[in-house]
Amino acid sequence: MPSAPRYLRPQARPDLERPRLELSGPILARALETLVAGTEEQGGIEQWIDALKLKSRMFQQALEPFVEGDGSTQLPLDSFASLCAFMASVRRRVGPFLEQPAYGQMVEAIAELLGGARNTAQADARLAAFCGRFPQDRKHRWVRDLAAEILHNVDPERYPLMCRWVWDRHANTGVIREIWFDDNVDNVTLDVPDGYGTYLVLREELSQYLTDNGVFRDVIWYVDLLCAKVYADYIAAQGGVYLRADFSAPGDPMEHTRRLLGLDGVRAGSGRTRLKAISGEAYVIEQNDLTD
Repeated sequence: MPSAPRYLRPQARPDLERPRLELSGPILARALETLVAGTEEQGGIEQWIDALKLKSRMFQQALEPFVEGDGSTQLPLDSFASLCAFMASVRRRVGPFLEQPAYGQMVEAIAELLGGARNTAQADARLAAFCGRFPQDRKHRWVRDLAAEILHNVDPERYPLMCRWVWDRHANTGVIREIWFDDNVDNVTLDVPDGYGTYLVLREELSQYLTDNGVFRDVIWYVDLLCAKVYADYIAAQGGVYLRADFSAPGDPMEHTRRLLGLDGVRAGSGRTRLKAISGEAYVIEQNDLTD
């Protein structure tokens, strides 16, 4: 007999591979409780929601022409660099692609990724094609995160957050593992695909959980915050061992959450970002880029 109830609401849609996710209600309850408590100490959860909305709006303003399919292949370097500052795993490694001719190839890949993206039927193929434009080695695994961030922030209704920290089947790590209902999960390799359908089901499950617990507005952003808090707690529990290159020891309980979501990308009051070019100099975001 299981030691605690699981949270499970299976749903069906025949055109997608929709795995059965067995999620732990008690783990989700603890994560939501600590999320609310942590954000209350830093301006309240609505301020965090507004930050995620602002991040999404920046992506939309910069990349919407590619979605519209007007044939545009223009993306100013400063605009792309500003976006990279808000993607933690991307900004550490993207430097070589901020120089020509690699940058031109990056823009072509983004245009292909977003062209026709409103049709999610080819979501997995779209992601695979984007990643296929880059070297297939460990040093370029961040490319998957870049594609996932672009799709999610440009069209958050259609595309849930699909970064590797949400679920990485190859590494058997991510949010799904941390909220899985199994007392022996540390010794189990989860047979859960890392396709679009999995992330969609996860968001549906967490959305239902949140509405059952009184969240009725901005649910998709609450889901992102909840996921980030779950994985941030895992990182903290591991002492920052996993992804140590991306996350140093936090000074507050929300630091890892902030970094996972890229909300630490700009240093307050300076406009200087955590994104650096090959030269080592930090990019600067103009204030109007954040408020337009």
